[in-house]
Amino acid sequence: MSTATELPRRQRVANWFTPTIALARIAWLRTILYLFVILDMHAFVRDTRLKGEHPGLYQPLLLARLLDLPKPSVANTTTLYVVLIVFCLIGAANRLPRLAGWIVAPAFTWWVLIGMSDGKVDHDHLALVVALWVMPTVAPAVKGWNTKWRRDVSPYADQTRSEAAGWAIRCVQIAVIATYFLSAIAKLRGAGWTLAWPGSAILTWAIVRRPHPVGEWLLHYPWMLHVMQWVGIIGEFCSPVILWLKGRWQLMGALFFIGFHVANTAILLIHFLPTVVCWLAFAPLERIVPWFQERRSAARSDSHAREAEDQAEEGRQAEQQAGA
Repeated sequence: MSTATELPRRQRVANWFTPTIALARIAWLRTILYLFVILDMHAFVRDTRLKGEHPGLYQPLLLARLLDLPKPSVANTTTLYVVLIVFCLIGAANRLPRLAGWIVAPAFTWWVLIGMSDGKVDHDHLALVVALWVMPTVAPAVKGWNTKWRRDVSPYADQTRSEAAGWAIRCVQIAVIATYFLSAIAKLRGAGWTLAWPGSAILTWAIVRRPHPVGEWLLHYPWMLHVMQWVGIIGEFCSPVILWLKGRWQLMGALFFIGFHVANTAILLIHFLPTVVCWLAFAPLERIVPWFQERRSAARSDSHAREAEDQAEEGRQAEQQAGA
């Protein structure tokens, strides 16, 4: 009896980790994430090559020490830069996705390890790095350099449902949520496992440290800053619930955290874009091409209907003129 109930329970757990998701969502994510990596290298973690010019300042992180990665130099950081640019562009075009993916993932991980080897580790890159490692695990249905880019074979329109795609998407989703939940745990640990953080003046200190007009205006209303701190930490603790929400409720949860980042940007100029872009793993990107195809078909049908009506009207006018 227990075995009979245990098997369905195990199956439900397995199904949750490997939902069937259209391959088109993976194709869209590949393009968006690989292009974002190029942006990230130039806008956010952009000092990796500088550390190659000054290796004496390099203090390797734990993972770099465990993997015994070499110290940055002009040669290896420049090579990393070129390799990442080339294969991110290949991956963004959904060409050779496995080869490009298995090169970009370790290369960008090394790039980030070097860039964050100065004592400040930005946890906003957690989901992005995880996403890059799981993208190449999904085999595309459309393969090869000679594929014709028609609507019926484009990877962005591929509605083939795959458990491998579902597993990759779930990994990204878990990494996104873990970014917030682990942040809340860190806040508790830093306060001696008490709720001192939301009741503190941490936002006031942050605004004074990073002055901005919106933040400076809020300094006149300290109670609002305390409310924002409580809302933030409660939201971070409750973030895992989003993994089990569906439809509009999940959308509302995603919008809450995106609004959270908009507020941080407005108050402190802290953007968290590497995490925000990974929220697209929750979005039904596979519906984009079918939606455009439906709109195009509807527009064509309306156009044909109007043409038929115009021809019929012209025919009636011709008959009337002939009868006259």
